Amino acid sequence: MSLVVVTGSGGLVGSEAVRYYAPKSEVVVGIDNDMRAQFFGTGASTAWAVRDLASSFRNYRHHDLDIRDETGIGRVFASYGRAITLLIHTAAQPSHDWAARDPLTDFTVNANGTLTLLEATRRHCPDAAFIFTSTNKVYGDRPNGIPLRELATRWEPANDHPYFAYGIDESMSIDESTHSLFGASKVAADVLVQEYGRYFGMNTVAFRGGCLTGPGHSGAMLHGFLAYLMQCTLTGAPYTVYGYEGKQVRDNIHSADLIAAFDAYYRNPRPGEIYNIGGSRFSNCSMLEAITLCEETAGRPLRWSYQEQNRVGDHIWWISDVRKFRAHYPDWSLTYDVPAILKDIREQAEERWR
Repeated sequence: MSLVVVTGSGGLVGSEAVRYYAPKSEVVVGIDNDMRAQFFGTGASTAWAVRDLASSFRNYRHHDLDIRDETGIGRVFASYGRAITLLIHTAAQPSHDWAARDPLTDFTVNANGTLTLLEATRRHCPDAAFIFTSTNKVYGDRPNGIPLRELATRWEPANDHPYFAYGIDESMSIDESTHSLFGASKVAADVLVQEYGRYFGMNTVAFRGGCLTGPGHSGAMLHGFLAYLMQCTLTGAPYTVYGYEGKQVRDNIHSADLIAAFDAYYRNPRPGEIYNIGGSRFSNCSMLEAITLCEETAGRPLRWSYQEQNRVGDHIWWISDVRKFRAHYPDWSLTYDVPAILKDIREQAEERWR
């Protein structure tokens, strides 16, 4: 029996994974206890997505479980055993600001929860592929040491800088930088995932994502900037830009393109790997550019304001160099750029937001 386990199955990447694998697998097991509503309020709840998955796929099996619950997680994994061929771990506390409010919860969810899942996999289905949704925040604010020049709408390195053409690769150090507490908890999880691959020979991988986005995102003020920006534009809610003149640059990857990368790894796993993954030079924008694109897509202006103080550990410029992943998996490519992402978000999420 082909069986896929997805943690955070109601979230952006988790729900995309369920929709991708449900038609291809005998069973997809979802683990999600809607902690996103606890983190960011009822407006960010993923309950709507879980209901939709359960009604859309008869082979979807949902478990309302906390990933820190060692007994509960162990029971689920033991019941399916070696039939589990793939685990996609997307459940997390994802916000810089929230982590500073409650560091213990942030760390136990991101680090201890990941360890619980790794151990359950090692004990019950050690041959399964274990895919971890890590983050570029494992590099802390080290990317802010890149010398940048200010352009009309964005920051950019000089044209002859090593990162200009393709972005930041996996050789960047994670040491001696300010990560935010969220970044630190994700570093712990990221290194654990690598270690289970290298020490135990398991098929583990950490995908260090840029901005992950798409219509399945239950965006909130503290997390999910592109989806939340479009939501504010469509509904008339106010939006605040923090620091860097609004010219900070992010690459954006649609959740469908990310799941395609996950699937490429699943079909040909490499133990203990790390990959920077994101929109690269194909799909990126500054905050000011994103606002303009949202307004053009929505056909109405955004109510926004600016605060000079940036968020701790926030990046001024991040573009993912995806050449390592493409070298290992040359059949994979990006299909959504930022305008296409925003169009998809509006078409699929506008009715839900209104």
